[in-house]
Amino acid sequence: MKQLVAKWPLFVLFVLIFQNGRSQLYAPAAGQTGSSAMYKDSSAFVAWVKDCSVIRGLQDVSTPSLGVATGGDPSMVAGKADIATVLSLGDGGSAVCVFQNPITNGSGFDFAVFENSFNDDFLELAFVEVSSDGIRFFRFPSHSLSDTINQCGSFGSTDAFKINNLAGKYRGGFGTPFDLQELSNIPELNINAITHIKIIDVVGSLEKAYAQKDHFGNKINDPWPTPFPSGGFDLDAIGVIHELKPNAIHDNIVENGIIVYPNPVKQSETVNLSGLKNLVSVRVYNMQGALVQQSESSILNTKDLEKGLYFLQIETTSNLLPVKLLIN
Repeated sequence: MKQLVAKWPLFVLFVLIFQNGRSQLYAPAAGQTGSSAMYKDSSAFVAWVKDCSVIRGLQDVSTPSLGVATGGDPSMVAGKADIATVLSLGDGGSAVCVFQNPITNGSGFDFAVFENSFNDDFLELAFVEVSSDGIRFFRFPSHSLSDTINQCGSFGSTDAFKINNLAGKYRGGFGTPFDLQELSNIPELNINAITHIKIIDVVGSLEKAYAQKDHFGNKINDPWPTPFPSGGFDLDAIGVIHELKPNAIHDNIVENGIIVYPNPVKQSETVNLSGLKNLVSVRVYNMQGALVQQSESSILNTKDLEKGLYFLQIETTSNLLPVKLLIN
């Protein structure tokens, strides 16, 4: 059941499955038959967030005088999900997370996002976007079948089975999984080397001035307002299921027709790029997405780069090639 639901095209809205006397399209709450919820202690998780940055949203977008959400801090997102320590985003706030190694597209789900909901019905939701260069982010196509007429109150209920590709679908301790294969037709995204994940709080208001919509143009209804310092989506953790190990980076680059050698590279060593035609430029970005070096040569000098993980964006006259990884 889980695999069937996960792989259905999102536009197939006419196929209904009956469970517990209710018609549903998507996976139900944690613990129910067919749920895709992933427990925090699952052996499927091989890594967790290394670092996180946040842009806080307002406690209540309709009452700016309350100020921004202040619950938790970015350091609480790092490491394994624990429910107790979370980062509150506020209305429309966002967090960008990075990892020790890039996330790669494997068989089935590739990562899962954890929120700290206290039960199966109080669901604060968030959009999920990914990037392979830390600059361009692409959103998973979300879908909400929730009521678009009656506002879900501050402590109202939402049915998990009406939600797809929105983080926060499951109660605390259970992650909402995502499959990178769903984004495989985006040429600007390398789903085999995801370096950044962005979590964006959904302002669950049905009021026209504040309403946010899913991939199909439906208003997304979730508990609102939540005018508290801990308001909005509470990000607990992101668990990685498939990661690109450092010793696999060289093979990945070769498969794409370009060789970065040596890789890993020692500080002050020269990096050579081969397999390129009609090179225009090579841009080097750090983990925060900042441009730290640019060259028009296929030979890079790393003497001014600190030790760490960097990303190469290679531009030719005919193409903007997938980002390459460089451990310096």
